Amino acid sequence: MRYLLIGLAMVWMGCLTARAQAVRVGTETPAVPTITVQGEGVVRVQPDRATLRFAVVTRDLDPERARRHNAEASRRALKAVRALGIEERRLHLETLTLHPVREYNPDLRRWEEKGYEVQRVLRVELDSLDLLPEVVARVVQQGANRLQGIRYEVVNREAVQLAALQAAVRNARDKARQMLAELNREVGDPVRITEQALEFPRPFWRADVAALRTAEAVPEPEAYAVGEIEVRARVEVTFAIR
Repeated sequence: MRYLLIGLAMVWMGCLTARAQAVRVGTETPAVPTITVQGEGVVRVQPDRATLRFAVVTRDLDPERARRHNAEASRRALKAVRALGIEERRLHLETLTLHPVREYNPDLRRWEEKGYEVQRVLRVELDSLDLLPEVVARVVQQGANRLQGIRYEVVNREAVQLAALQAAVRNARDKARQMLAELNREVGDPVRITEQALEFPRPFWRADVAALRTAEAVPEPEAYAVGEIEVRARVEVTFAIR
């Protein structure tokens, strides 16, 4: 009987030890009521720079002649760009390709060799939008026969993004404040904040090459107007309720 009591006592002490190990010791933040809201911020800016991409495409039965004609047309186009005072570091060769041209003959029901095509894609970075209409007109008149498009951008991109995020956070706090005011409560400290989206559109524009190939074509600045860029940010914020 005595041994049985000793055994039961040891089991009981073991249970106390297990319970003691399950208890967390230390200071923890007590649970507080919170409110989670989403905020959106919009910043509107005018683009102040642009990137123009154009291509020179040439064809010939002989690959070397196709390459030579392409190089000459590209040289004329770039010379016209440099004449406007654009720095060399703003001019970039993106791709240069040479491949055979095949066309399907429906009468003979077979593919036929039609020579070779060379394509050279060039990129021009412009820090002044005032030069854009003249640059487009000159490169087309001097040899470019494809415009890949114009992409508008903003120099201080990071500053605009931060401004949009700050506006989104303010919007979230205002929403939380208005909602809690109906309950006679106040917004406390932020508990968690998550960036959900940051949209920075870059407007893209394409020109009519055929209309610009004539020597009489006059650059029209109003045709390149892009308007404002709307930068949008969305955040989710959890606030404590006081």
